[in-house]
Amino acid sequence: MSRENALFALSRFGMGASPGDASSIASDPRGWVLDQLSSAVLPPQLAGLPDGAQSLRRLGQLKQERKDKTDANKGELRQLYLTEAAARTRAGAVSPTPVIERLVRFWSNHFTVSTLRLTVVPIAGAFEREVVRPHVLGRFHDMLRAAIRHPAMLAYLDNTQSIGPHSMAGEKRAKGLNENLARELLELHTLGVDGGYAQADVEAMAAMLTGWTFDPRDGGFRYAPRLHEPGAKTLLGSRFEGGEMEAERALLMLARSPATARFIATKLARHFAADDPPPALVDALSRTFTDTDGDLLAVTKILVTRAETWAQPLAKIRSPDDLVVATMKAMGGDLGADQRLIQSLTLMGQMPWRAPSPAGWPDRGEAWVGPEALMRRLEWAKAVADRMARQAPADLAERIIAAGPATRQAMDSAKGRDALFLLLSSREFQRR
Repeated sequence: MSRENALFALSRFGMGASPGDASSIASDPRGWVLDQLSSAVLPPQLAGLPDGAQSLRRLGQLKQERKDKTDANKGELRQLYLTEAAARTRAGAVSPTPVIERLVRFWSNHFTVSTLRLTVVPIAGAFEREVVRPHVLGRFHDMLRAAIRHPAMLAYLDNTQSIGPHSMAGEKRAKGLNENLARELLELHTLGVDGGYAQADVEAMAAMLTGWTFDPRDGGFRYAPRLHEPGAKTLLGSRFEGGEMEAERALLMLARSPATARFIATKLARHFAADDPPPALVDALSRTFTDTDGDLLAVTKILVTRAETWAQPLAKIRSPDDLVVATMKAMGGDLGADQRLIQSLTLMGQMPWRAPSPAGWPDRGEAWVGPEALMRRLEWAKAVADRMARQAPADLAERIIAAGPATRQAMDSAKGRDALFLLLSSREFQRR
């Protein structure tokens, strides 16, 4: 193996290279990636943060204490969100298992909940810790079930407002179905937009999900039979009837669908290999997903060992979050106070858990390198270089990127902050 392969592994599968990383894994970069998959331990930066139930209970208390205000959670709980966002960013930079951090970001984006919905603000970080991290090397169905039952998802996609028209509550209150969660469950979480479902399937799934809500008093999932639409439902040709278990059985069926396997495989291949996923890689991932009943560890191992994901040069544009974390790693794990991290992510348009839609953040390069976005990147890189140049080792470029001839030539004639700016804005550093 080589230093170039080590730097490739650190950027493609991890969160970027710290100055000493490449030399320590150069003998077996692929083995280093596979070793990372032995466990998904919670980074210490995230320990001690409140769980979702605690935050929801606190939200309820604040609303009771300030009944005349609609922005009860814009102070204390918004600060919690900012603290969580900074802690998650730091964890990405200093975690001893950066491959797990990469996988957490992928799956958290797949099951997007966004703080654009006010109720999600204090529990978005908890959603990632409670839904994604425990299942990132487990079975897809378990993560899917945890995601759909979590208060953050139920609130974000309005399932708490969905009432069966013929339920006990629906007949008294003249309320109806809300299809948001059902539609995104089919389109974004499982089958994909081309997964073979129709509007009738969305309606059936929405009916099965009625009654899936949460109790704001204790912050936990609750099934409310009075809200559930009675009677049989037909989803993708299969009949379901039986209260809460209808949706449970439907989730299992969707998790095992060949369309779901193909959809997940395509997204993984796009994230880890190229914007236009190699068909052979998609086929291999889809086949493994099906053969192992959605075993994400087995699927990830295939991802890591296939030649397509090791095809050089680096093909993926770093998202703003990736860029900030990679810069932190390059600079020894720190870029300053939490406020500075938040300002960086805000400037470049990718605050954690603040995606503009349930589809999550885009995973194609053109979304991040338009003229305005590129200008913001360069402005940010210059600001970092001006502030951090004195802390950058003289041989930093040699240790964190496989610089091509053009980058080496440009940096050879530069010094100090100019050299660091050229490094951070180089093609090699902007890609993973």
